[in-house]
Amino acid sequence: MGAPALHSSERGDLVAVASRTPGKAAALAAPYRARTHATYEALLADRDVDAVYIPLPNGDHVAWTANALNAGKHVLCEKPIALKAGEIDGLIALRDRTGLLAAEAFMVTHHPQWIRARELVRDGAIGRLMQVQGCFSFFNDDPANIRNMPGLGGGALRDIGVYPCVTTRFVTGAEPLAATASIDWRLGIDATARVQADFPDFHLDFYVSMRMAPRQMMAFHGDAGWLTLHAPFNAGYYGDAVLELRGSDAVVHVERFARSDQYLAQADAFNAAVLDGAAYPCPLEFSRGNQAMIDMIYEAAGPE
Repeated sequence: MGAPALHSSERGDLVAVASRTPGKAAALAAPYRARTHATYEALLADRDVDAVYIPLPNGDHVAWTANALNAGKHVLCEKPIALKAGEIDGLIALRDRTGLLAAEAFMVTHHPQWIRARELVRDGAIGRLMQVQGCFSFFNDDPANIRNMPGLGGGALRDIGVYPCVTTRFVTGAEPLAATASIDWRLGIDATARVQADFPDFHLDFYVSMRMAPRQMMAFHGDAGWLTLHAPFNAGYYGDAVLELRGSDAVVHVERFARSDQYLAQADAFNAAVLDGAAYPCPLEFSRGNQAMIDMIYEAAGPE
């Protein structure tokens, strides 16, 4: 997500930044002429702040989302918003009690290529969906990086494994029935995970890794065709947003998407939900389903 997308949204302004690290808030706030706070509590007490974006380590997401809601602020929290699905139940209840918006920042649900992929699959462009495949990888073995810290909720499944799960669920509207998985543990976290999940009418196979060269791909294979997204999660960094579709005509059709800032689209959607009451594409109930799937995968793989 980040400050540029928040500030670029026409209906929002970045007015304040908080950090417990001296100098960090000032450096981030300077380009936007935003004020700074030395504590998160001070930011939540700022009357000019209507909503907060939470990019803290994974293990802090539930507590600070709750703190923000209790302080009267709308919340957009980085994924994963929780480390267990049950933790999201309390946030849903708090959201409903306060009447505020709380949501998880799954930017992919705002990208035109995923909206198009969902439309194609649901309209039967590939016939009956039978198989989904995916991968997401990058290399990071730095023990000082929070992604490699088990105490802060690190691990490949929580950082990037959520994406094959959330996009499959977003496109199909289906939830998994069961999963099998194997995990390579490094530094106390799941550095690589290989997953097979059974949905009511199709199967999903994917792998994610923080110890492999960068790659990402998602493919949906039906009985009458297939479609593939070549840079499904970070278009621009992993290549252009290109969707290939082979339908019943046996011709491969290529759709190319203009550079689209999915983080800006996410900020715009969040602001529209807050200001206009528009439906947000990724409500907490949808997030709970995704975390339940991640929980299922960890349970299937077993302990380290």
